[in-house]
Amino acid sequence: MKSLTELSKFIALILRHKPETIGISLDQNGWANVGELIDGINQSGHSIDMETLEEIVRTDEKGRYSFNDDKTKIRANQGHSVNVDVELKEVVPPEILFHGTGERFSESIKSEGLKPMSRLYVHLSKDFETAVKVGKRHGKPFVFVVKTGEMYKRGYKFWISENGVWLTKAVPPEFLEEYK
Repeated sequence: MKSLTELSKFIALILRHKPETIGISLDQNGWANVGELIDGINQSGHSIDMETLEEIVRTDEKGRYSFNDDKTKIRANQGHSVNVDVELKEVVPPEILFHGTGERFSESIKSEGLKPMSRLYVHLSKDFETAVKVGKRHGKPFVFVVKTGEMYKRGYKFWISENGVWLTKAVPPEFLEEYK
């Protein structure tokens, strides 16, 4: 049997990027039918039941997933490369947020800014420590301070996901500073 971590990563792949991997589709708001998800995962050679799925959603340290009220639907909270609208509410950001990346990407980000790349949004962290953790996933961490208050005053929009990740469409270089 696969570990919960491995199953969670597989579910992230399905709900964020490739629902067709197990023969399901997401609705316009990113929701998948829970029964179809479980059946599809089981037919793909993995093993999961509702109890295991509930445990993955409940214990995921990044809060990646949400159920609807009656637990008949599930979705990833953010991080999609497929075009869905997860019904984010536009919010006023704090004066600064942070973005963690690998040091090897820092020079291109300094010149080009932050872009969503294969995702729908640029992901920002509310604190330095979280940004460092994100950066470590890409090698030696490098953290940018993002002047989100200035961006907002200049008309840029911000959203916050169910699990507290701040999102925006892009961050031009003039709103970035190296964290020192």
